[in-house]
Amino acid sequence: MNLDEVLNYRRSVRVYDKEKEIDIEKVKHCLELATLAPNSSDMQLWEFYHITQPELMAKVSRACLDQKATSTASQIVVFVTRRDLYRKRAKFVLDFETGNIRRNSPIDRQEKRIKDRKLYYGILMPFVYARFCGILGLFRVLLANVISIFRPMMLEVSEGDVRVVVHKSCALAAQTFMIAMANEGYDTCPLEGLDSRRLKRLLKLPHGAEINMVVSCGIRNGNKGIWGERCRVPFEEVYRKI
Repeated sequence: MNLDEVLNYRRSVRVYDKEKEIDIEKVKHCLELATLAPNSSDMQLWEFYHITQPELMAKVSRACLDQKATSTASQIVVFVTRRDLYRKRAKFVLDFETGNIRRNSPIDRQEKRIKDRKLYYGILMPFVYARFCGILGLFRVLLANVISIFRPMMLEVSEGDVRVVVHKSCALAAQTFMIAMANEGYDTCPLEGLDSRRLKRLLKLPHGAEINMVVSCGIRNGNKGIWGERCRVPFEEVYRKI
């Protein structure tokens, strides 16, 4: 399928054919493709939990309110944000970028670019992602608002703002995964109706991790899992040419 066909094929399927299995390795490959999704500052503060064991599937479905989208699914993927890993991921990106610059940048520009990356990933990112009872976020907001008086400045830097950024990046990965699955002829359904506390406990997630969304996977059972025609607001109502 071309991209138009893939996007039109993808639907949120709420009932799967339990007689039709999907290939675990193909789903895993789609998750690898999900890591290619754009994300804020390349921090990649996400994890993907690929659930394939029937017993755990049943427990995860229970935590998802036993919706048919999970109870009939062949496999389930839980997309998780890991804002708490910001130091580890910033160091990883800095180490990679240092080697990347050494390998691919003109020699006379390497030191300047490496210095910029050290400033960004060694100091700025840890400062932006650090948390302490909302106090650090408040300080960042005050600082950003003062700077914005003199020049354009990003203002969404509170701890809540940063949480939103991490979830947006993870959602981009989830969307990329669902498009990749559609390209394989597999179906998915993104779910937010769930008991996040129970689900975190099932997956043994640390306190700093958060559930972004659950994506059930399988093969549609005819038209049973698709609620008729796709509903979209007329394009003219959302498109603005300026």
